[in-house]
Formats: sequence, C-alpha cells, structure tokens
Amino acid sequence: MKIAIPKERRADEKRVAATPETVKKLKGLDFDVVVESGAGEAASFADDGYRQAGAALAADAAAALGDADIVLKVQRPLTAAEGGPDELSLIKRGALLIAMLAPYGNREQIAAYANAGIAAFAMELMPRISRAQSMDVLSSQANLAGYKAVIDAAVQFGRAFPMMMTAAGTVAPARVIVLGVGVAGLQAIATARRLGAIVSGYDVRPAVKEQVQSLGATFVEVDAEATKQAETAGGYAREMSEDYKRKQEQVLRETMKKQDIAIATALIPGKKAPVLITEEMVREMKPGSVIVDLAVEAGGNCPLSELGKVVVKHGVTIVGYPNYPSRIAVDASALYARNLYNFLAPFVAKEGGFQIKWDDELVTGTLLTRDGRIVHPNFAEAPASA
Repeated sequence: MKIAIPKERRADEKRVAATPETVKKLKGLDFDVVVESGAGEAASFADDGYRQAGAALAADAAAALGDADIVLKVQRPLTAAEGGPDELSLIKRGALLIAMLAPYGNREQIAAYANAGIAAFAMELMPRISRAQSMDVLSSQANLAGYKAVIDAAVQFGRAFPMMMTAAGTVAPARVIVLGVGVAGLQAIATARRLGAIVSGYDVRPAVKEQVQSLGATFVEVDAEATKQAETAGGYAREMSEDYKRKQEQVLRETMKKQDIAIATALIPGKKAPVLITEEMVREMKPGSVIVDLAVEAGGNCPLSELGKVVVKHGVTIVGYPNYPSRIAVDASALYARNLYNFLAPFVAKEGGFQIKWDDELVTGTLLTRDGRIVHPNFAEAPASA
C-alpha cells in the first residue's frame, strides 16, 4: 500500500505529517511512502533525509496524492470552496485520509469527504483510553504549545522571571497564572516554575488540583461543590452554569490584579472558548503585564485578543498567535508523526498486510466518513452534500 505525505498549504502551518524517522518505520511495515518535495522544509526536515529513509519524492501534490491508498496530513485538505489549490480533489476514492480535520468547526467539509468517497479519520477525536495514549495528537501538540506560550510570554515581559539577589538590590520573581490546566496548562506551569516564577493555576475541574500542586504551584479554587460535575467522561471541561461564571469572575478578578503574566488555555470541544479574562480584569492588571491567549482561534479566553497579532490594551501586552504547535514545528512534527505511526501500526498483521479493523474503538472514535456516508455519531446530521 502507498502512503502519501503532501506539503501543508494552510496559513501558519509549518509542521509535516511524517519525519525521516517515521518514514523508515513505515517502510519497515512494507508500506511504500511518497513525500512531496519540500514537505518537511519548514520543519527542518530536508528531502535528502526522506530519500535516505526510503521514501520516494514527488514533484507536487498531484504526483504525491494521485494513487495513494493512505494520505497523512497535519491539517485538513484545502477544498475548491475555500479557493486556492483543491487538495481534496487529488485524493482518490476509497483512500484513507488521516489528519487533524477540525470537524466541529468545519462540518460542511465532512460532507465533502463523504462525497469524495474518502474514509476520513479526525485524529483529534481519538478516545482517551490507555492504549490510545501514544496516538493522542491533542496531548502531544498541546504539551509543546504550553511550553512555547511561556517562552513567548518571557520574550514580551520586560522583567526577569526568577528572584535575583544582587549587590544593587533584589529583583522580585514574576507571578504567573495559568488558566485552564489541561496538558498545555500543566506544561505551562512546569515551564514557568523552571524559569523561577511564582505560579498559580485555575481550572473548573477539581481533579487537576493535585496535579497543579504537585508541580509546586497554587491552585485557585472558585466553588468546590459546583466543580464536581465540571468534567466529561472523556476528561474535558464542561460549560459551567451562569451562577458559577459569576463567582469565577469575582475570584479571578481579584487574583489577576496580583499577576504579571497570564497563560490562557481553556477550551470546550465544539464550543466557543470561555471568556476568563474580561476587559475589566485587563484594566486592573499591572502595567507591563502579559497575556498569552492560546484559545484565540476559538474566540479567545480574553475578548481583547486579536488573532495573529500582539497588541497592547490598557498597558497589557496580549499575544494572539495562531497555531501554537507550529511555532515549535520540529518537535511538534516529530511527535505528531509518531502519533500517526502508532495509529497505523496495530493494523498491520504480523505476517504482513494492512487491514483496518472497522469495529475497533480507535477507528469508531475517529472515523468521520466511509463508503460515501457520514458515519461518526457526533456528525451524522451534517449536510448530505457539500
């Protein structure tokens, strides 16, 4: 079977879906691998590295995708409706498309995959079960995003992070709060602590309290009783009641006054990001403070964030860079490529041959379309045609 790795063409995307390391492993499973020339260039993976790993190089996307049985991508393919190159039309009927397809925000494209006769897998829907941990693209990418967010905050911040005692006097440590303590938030806490800051964390889910404290940070608690039902079975945050939101705003408002840096990571799958840092809170923050809003692409945890921009509002610098994992593309690509390899490998028989087990929980949890139909239960009511 032939696997194709095309170059990513969406804006702000530097990652690639395979590295020379994973190409070599895929070749070891008897896959033929073709990589579009330049696909890994933005992530510092040269064509020669892929060639030495055993991949064939294609001159363009059409040559790479034309007869591929499996297409590995980072982001969803471009379609004719979006303008520019129509990547979807280059994928043959019956092929498997495995990528981060952002299905909740692009429901109309699910129908396009069905109409194209493609079996489309959305990797961000991977079930959070033990045997899927090595395939969890959200965790692998969010971990790096949390790290990079703190580094970007340090660049924008006009002071040092750690306490420094010098002959000229003492420099007080920076105070950092992390809002939303999932994978990205925990890594942000750990990174800020390594840099010497005094760190606190906030999340609606009470289960993360011990995780925050284990990293040496303080947990900001709003309403312990209300948060008992704040987590879904999959480990994600639920949308909270209006009463809780009022209490949350009061507590965070007082907390934010004392902070120098806020890293906001809170997301709710399929919904607009919750507003955690109001404009009034920004007004009351210390001049020179920094906010990094990792949720800006989902509407932002701060309404003053601007997608793709670093702005100063009320004396506070607000960072709204899109696609944070792409800002650390080398490592993000390496981890993502391993996620994809780990997803494919179990379906290769010991005696050889690739066969998807359509009733496997990993498949039913991620498969959007098959045989011209939308099959995922969360999207079954999507439009029937593009």
